[in-house]
Amino acid sequence: MSRARIWTAALLIIVAWAAAVALAGDDAEDQGEPRAGRPSPVAVTPDGGTAPVVRQNPLAVSIPAGGPPLDLELRRPPRAGLLFDVGTGEVLWALHPRRTAPIASLTKMMTALLIAERHKARERVLITAQATGYSGSGIGLLPEGRRVPLGPLLYGLMLVSGNDAAIALAQHDAGGQAAFVVRMNARARRLGLECSRFSSPSGILDRGNWSCPLDLATLARLDLAKTWIRRIVATRRARFRFPVRGGVLDLFNINPFISRGDKAVTGVKTGLTSAAGRCYVITARIGGRHLGVVLLDSPDPLNQVPRLLQAGARLG
Repeated sequence: MSRARIWTAALLIIVAWAAAVALAGDDAEDQGEPRAGRPSPVAVTPDGGTAPVVRQNPLAVSIPAGGPPLDLELRRPPRAGLLFDVGTGEVLWALHPRRTAPIASLTKMMTALLIAERHKARERVLITAQATGYSGSGIGLLPEGRRVPLGPLLYGLMLVSGNDAAIALAQHDAGGQAAFVVRMNARARRLGLECSRFSSPSGILDRGNWSCPLDLATLARLDLAKTWIRRIVATRRARFRFPVRGGVLDLFNINPFISRGDKAVTGVKTGLTSAAGRCYVITARIGGRHLGVVLLDSPDPLNQVPRLLQAGARLG
């Protein structure tokens, strides 16, 4: 056999061996095992720790096999609700946890997650006529035709529930609201949010826009796992230099539990439309635990949220 043929045969053997190794590596990853020599990816938990990334969303909440440990009846109950442990994701109490319903501005929890994952605070965002022509709640001072820093817009999205900020951020990220909504729904599918569907970046449109307590609790954990969002949703008041008259933009959190100064509360978002009713996702550190409450269409959230948090804290 000539030397050229020997080298060709050796090369074919090496290529076949490399292909076999690659296929074996792909099989290992399909089984949830990391490839040799590659560090296992991790996700930051809402409490600042880490959790291994597996095929399923590691921050998804879960109902215990025997059912939630807390049996509690609420007078004038919400349409659906949930009490969960923010740190572990365990569901502690549930009322129709998979029931879908309109969610109003709780939608902005997904908008904030996408923006925080894909952008930086110092980016400049163009304020369009669509953004200043918003309806519903808003920052209300955005200068049309100017470019403004992204950071204050994200604060405005979550503190004052700015629909104008939602439009501006969606346009900045995807070129338009419709394209951004496509990204929202694609991200929801990848996260395993099985009962969520979005039709706008703000939640102002009830039609085609819904979720359920299980998905919203998972989304709360995902938001709180992002340091940027976690800092925002716990903020009572924020002030920024901004291209408006006076040069200063003041933003106040409309979450009633934070606006009244409850330091135990860590977030996250409220929402209200005529179709959705009062929607709350509230998290708080109480009794040595980090707990979260989801209420959809609640007739009495200001009493139901504290009652559920206290009941969860008593579980120890």
